Amino acid sequence: MTCDTWRERLDAYIDDSFPPEELNQLEEHLRVCPSCAAEALHRLKLKHATKAAAAARFAPSSEFRSRIAQGMPSRRKRLFGDLWIPGLAVAAAILIALAGSSVWEWHAQRQQALAELVDLHVTTLASVNPVDVISTDRHTVKPWFQGKLPFSFNLPELENSPFRLLGGKLVYFNHAPGAQLLCASGKHQISVFILQGDWKFALSGTFPASAREKGFNIESTRSADLRILLVSDANPGDIHELAELLKAAQQP
Repeated sequence: MTCDTWRERLDAYIDDSFPPEELNQLEEHLRVCPSCAAEALHRLKLKHATKAAAAARFAPSSEFRSRIAQGMPSRRKRLFGDLWIPGLAVAAAILIALAGSSVWEWHAQRQQALAELVDLHVTTLASVNPVDVISTDRHTVKPWFQGKLPFSFNLPELENSPFRLLGGKLVYFNHAPGAQLLCASGKHQISVFILQGDWKFALSGTFPASAREKGFNIESTRSADLRILLVSDANPGDIHELAELLKAAQQP
């Protein structure tokens, strides 16, 4: 099939309604066609964004409505009381709705960020050329990023550890450039994202230290103004160990 034919069927693939007997053919095409793979990733992100927007909507529960109704006066009082008490109830309802909406918005943004990290990791693993600089030497990989990023970072010595450095590439996350390193632990590959800490989750401190998304483990740590995030299907303990090595390497 041509790329145009495959693209017409990407929505079914994203919605998990693609015919099973043709699934292997499509996934093989995505592995060798960067253009179609990028289009599939774009549609997946759009789907996540749509779900996040829908989740952010707030609707009062029946229990909440019942509490408000019970708080209303049972008989008419003087005009000032009739106006003031319902007005206070409406104001309280608005404040609660705004607070609930903010919580849902934060939750939706966090889930979207987690999903985007996993998408970047999966796309890297599926790519024919997963990294732009291929080397197990940190003294080769680190200098490659100089001039490409508005910040610098250090890499730990992994020679006597259970981890291996495979290389790295430039990525964009939350509309800002960052470094993606690819490491290995046994048969598992680990994406390490190093980002500057001036984005929303880093400043607010609300990004989770560990999470799980789409079957992948995610670890987050900070060092000075850098945010380090790791994504892999490896054991959470191994991911945490590598995160600690990376964090220690940033110390002066």
